[in-house]
Amino acid sequence: MKILVVDDERLLVKGIKFNLENEGYQVECAYDGAAAVELARNGGFDLIILDLMMPEIDGLEACMRIREFSNVPIIMLTARSEDTDKIIGFECGADDYITKPFNILELKARIRAMLRRASAGAQGKSQITVGGLTLDTEQRVAIRDGEVVELTAKEYDLIELLMKNPRRVYSRENLMNVVWGYSYAGDYRTVDVHIRRLREKLERQPAEPEYILTKWGVGYYFKG
Repeated sequence: MKILVVDDERLLVKGIKFNLENEGYQVECAYDGAAAVELARNGGFDLIILDLMMPEIDGLEACMRIREFSNVPIIMLTARSEDTDKIIGFECGADDYITKPFNILELKARIRAMLRRASAGAQGKSQITVGGLTLDTEQRVAIRDGEVVELTAKEYDLIELLMKNPRRVYSRENLMNVVWGYSYAGDYRTVDVHIRRLREKLERQPAEPEYILTKWGVGYYFKG
């Protein structure tokens, strides 16, 4: 597995690189957002760890540019802990978010969970079709009315789980544990953001969804 680590704190990058290489990952490094975009365009990475505050272009802008050509899983690093910053990161296409200072064991756990989900999805060679919506589990993309819709890694994982289990209602806590692979300590707005983005991409009328529905006071489910 090949990972790109991007942060202007060179000592931090060196530490992450050392720890990940000890786990058997191939690691490349960059120290600003512009370099991250170019490496991501040509590097064939399985996952990117991207700092929020960097020179040239910041992590949010870099994430948006990467999303123009790739759905590679992205973990955002930041010294900020405000919920609004996390939501903005998810809006820009990040799949996960970890606040500095962090325990390297937690970072490794999140990397493993994300790569495991991506790998499991890539092994499937089938399609799920409901109405005008098709999920291609080999290419990890959604097709709406014949048009391919690019999804981020976590958006794909979320809609795949829901489509494979139609009419089953998942609480936000359930979705965090299954899709993200860990608990978010009670902050489940991450799920709401991803559900909203999926509706914007997959529903003909996001305000009146026909596929991804809400069971008020309980959670979300796929109509099927």
